[in-house]
Order: sequence, then C-alpha cells, then structure tokens
Amino acid sequence: MSVESIAEQYPRTLVLPGGEKVEVRMMTAADRDAMLTFARRLPQEDLMFLRVDLTEESVVDAWLAALGTGHSTSLVAYDDNGLIGYATVHRNPAPWTRRVGEIRVNVSPAYRAKGLGRNLTSQIFDVARALGLKKLMANMTTDQQGAQAAFRRLGFVPEALLADYVEDRRGTPRDLVIMSYDIDGHTDQVAEPLRL
Repeated sequence: MSVESIAEQYPRTLVLPGGEKVEVRMMTAADRDAMLTFARRLPQEDLMFLRVDLTEESVVDAWLAALGTGHSTSLVAYDDNGLIGYATVHRNPAPWTRRVGEIRVNVSPAYRAKGLGRNLTSQIFDVARALGLKKLMANMTTDQQGAQAAFRRLGFVPEALLADYVEDRRGTPRDLVIMSYDIDGHTDQVAEPLRL
C-alpha cells in the first residue's frame, strides 16, 4: 500500500474516553510551525529523552524532508488549541533494513493517560503494516520506565541494552534499551535468549 492510499483514510476524528474530541491526520509541511510549538512546550524532562531535538527548526525541516522521500510516515493529533501529539514510523533507506521501521510517539502532558498515545500507537501500527514493514523498533533509555511498560503491553520485547550509548541534553550518558515487535512473528531464533 502506498502513502497516498494511507492518506485517503485521514483525517479522522477521535473521541477519547474522557469525551475529548481530537482530529488525527497525516503530517505535512503545513504542520511545521505547530510541531515546533508543541515541542517547545514539552517539559524539560521530556526533551531530555527525545531522540532528536524537535525544538530546532532544522530538525523539524529534516523530518519534513523525510516525509517527502517516504522514509517517514507520520500522524499528528490536534485539539481546538493546536497540535497535541504525534506518532511516526521512520524507515532507514539502507536496503538491508527496508522492512524495519522505528516507531516514535509523543503526546502533550495534558493528554497523557487519556488514551491518545495508545490510539496513535495503534494507528501507526496499521500504517506500518500497510507499508509492508515486518519489524518495528522502539528505542528508549532505561530511565523511561513508563515508555518501556507501554511498549511491553503492545507486545514489544527487549532486544538489547547498550550501556552509556546515548547522552541526554546535559551530556549525561544513558543506557539505551532497544525493543522490537515482529509483525509476522520471528523468522530466526538465536541459540541462547538475550538476558537483560
């Protein structure tokens, strides 16, 4: 399925369990300034754990360029006040990882624990399947216990723990947890399971 055929399914209006109405649509260049505003309103502790610095215009511009090349497909969520969350699947252009996507999801603190993150994650899963991806990855630091628990509930399993692999915005090294989800199940098995 193409990105264009996926886009035909949007925008969608969601009614969250608390009654809040949210519009979800495909991200385009028109969302640039709203994304910058969203990122700049995130708490510092959230920014510390973002894989890229979404408060920087050049980073958001690179994301938009990846949308144009097809290396990223992203959904954005809006309420009456602006952008409140996003879900994206990024694909590496290298041929040997073309069937693997990395999922990133973030929602405004005001919408956490209200079902928006779960809904965006479910929709980006559907997008990944429609794109023909076979494996999904999620990367987070060991400090992000809530994110790890959320991805475990979705069926992700830890694949690796890389010690002092990433640095937060303050320059403090952090361990990176790599989790994965096999859309069609595992095709190969290692002789000995990974221990974390």
